[in-house]
Amino acid sequence: QVQLVESGGALVQAGDSLRLSCVASGSIFSINAMGWHRQAPGKQRELVAITWGGRTNYADSVKGRFTISSENAKNTVYLQMNSLKPEDTAVYYCYLDASLRLGGRRDYWGQGTQVTVSS
Repeated sequence: QVQLVESGGALVQAGDSLRLSCVASGSIFSINAMGWHRQAPGKQRELVAITWGGRTNYADSVKGRFTISSENAKNTVYLQMNSLKPEDTAVYYCYLDASLRLGGRRDYWGQGTQVTVSS
């Protein structure tokens, strides 16, 4: 049993910054990857950023503006979002790929946090 709790979403203006947080709890033995996806109304969910094995990957649309980081001891991942644009408006979902204490490996998703960027 693993839970993800996201926070940090808000209504902001273009050019502003936000920092999203996601805390994982439960029977986690190790974290293989954590990241963020987002989904705008009427659009497919897309990868924003992911970190694994000390590596990171970003969507082209956010490179240079967003930074993903993690505190593995706290099972926490962050997404620092700078220079926000209206097209960043979406529900942002935390993603976890975890190995469990009793064995196995599973994917988990957070409930989502709304980010709205006005012009």
